[in-house]
Amino acid sequence: MEVLLPLLLACSLLFTIATPIRDITDVCASQINDFQHLNSSGLHLTLHHPQSPCSPAPLPSDLPFSAIVTHDDARIAHLASRLANNHPTSPSSSSLLHGHRKKKAGGVGGSQASSSSVPLTPGASVAVGNYVTRLGLGTPATSYVMVVDTGSSLTWLQCSPCSVSCHRQAGPVFDPRASGTYAAVQCSSSECGELQAATLNPSACSVSNVCIYQASYGDSSYSVGYLSKDTVSFGSGSFPGFYYGCGQDNEGLFGRSAGLIGLAKNKLSLLYQLAPSLGYAFSYCLPTSSAAAGYLSIGSYNPGQYSYTPMASSSLDASLYFVTLSGISVAGAPLAVPPSEYRSLPTIIDSGTVITRLPPNVYTALSRAVAAAMAGAAPRAPTYSILDTCFRGSAAGLRVPRVDMAFAGGATLALSPGNVLIDVDDSTTCLAFAPTGGTAIIGNTQQQTFSVVYDVAQSRIGFAAGGCS
Repeated sequence: MEVLLPLLLACSLLFTIATPIRDITDVCASQINDFQHLNSSGLHLTLHHPQSPCSPAPLPSDLPFSAIVTHDDARIAHLASRLANNHPTSPSSSSLLHGHRKKKAGGVGGSQASSSSVPLTPGASVAVGNYVTRLGLGTPATSYVMVVDTGSSLTWLQCSPCSVSCHRQAGPVFDPRASGTYAAVQCSSSECGELQAATLNPSACSVSNVCIYQASYGDSSYSVGYLSKDTVSFGSGSFPGFYYGCGQDNEGLFGRSAGLIGLAKNKLSLLYQLAPSLGYAFSYCLPTSSAAAGYLSIGSYNPGQYSYTPMASSSLDASLYFVTLSGISVAGAPLAVPPSEYRSLPTIIDSGTVITRLPPNVYTALSRAVAAAMAGAAPRAPTYSILDTCFRGSAAGLRVPRVDMAFAGGATLALSPGNVLIDVDDSTTCLAFAPTGGTAIIGNTQQQTFSVVYDVAQSRIGFAAGGCS
């Protein structure tokens, strides 16, 4: 799907000033035994919750839940705009683009002068709901904390000299000059031509014919920089010739991570680039905020432990993971809605969305059923932002009915209290679902503690309980 965003050119790269960056101490380094390794079954990485005290790049400890909901809404709006082929405009842009040429749509080597621009506004939506892991880059390899996103394709990280702006990150910024295997990618390369599909933004060419990428997210947090190639490594495993973005202008709340790992279905994603060596499948277990860690694995998996649902086909966006939700039950009783209601909206599964979004009639029925099942067990609490089914207390301390989410093909997520309710403050917990008129989304609160496998080769997604144990 091609979505062309206008490009606006501003100040010259030569006159920009880099933003200072301070290293952040990893206070939980002694508590986490990272198991990054490559073996015959694939690549295995440690995965951290963004609010875990043991995350190597934690979000601010005083970040209120209202901010998380706001950022979650921004991500939802971005996905809706993306699927509607209608990106919002913005008055700001990256000064890295000034004086450079925009690539012609559909062409690999062509370029033209342009006075249009990508809508880029400093924002705060990326990484608020995304889990983090580590990635090694360069020769010799240096380790960087990266957010993991199934809804993005291009992997990128901040790069020295941060010609325009870099956000605060844990550890040093990657210096391409220190890597013996780094190479900038030319505009004539086929990979530069893939950026339109990978980022949904047009690429540009520098005056030295280096390919410029533009990746924007949510409320238009963004990264702009040079498409590059280097050796990527994870523990003892290394993969030369990996294409990624070397970010020179990075705006938004990316936590303290160095950048982002894209796992969507696109030629430039980490999954697709490693697939010839490891296979077209990845799995993860998303830990809770109180757990030390979960995992992300790329490669083979034990197929017998999962129940599967087919990946649904959709013309809206070939890179996202669509599924078919077929039913929801509360305390064993199916919701009182016809089956067609579940199919009234396309549904994706996403690692970076916190609150699951459902078709309005399905959500209303779920809200009523959960409230009825908890009547007398917990007093109701006022609406909290977009969450309108709230109770006094905490998810762990209340009698919460079992909620089962069924998918086409027979796969089921049997949700525990922590997958059904989410604590918004010390005395209030709310149903971790909300209605939507756009695309339905299975968020990460419902996926927590399950092992989830994305088998792209066989076009199926599988679920298994107890994944993080």
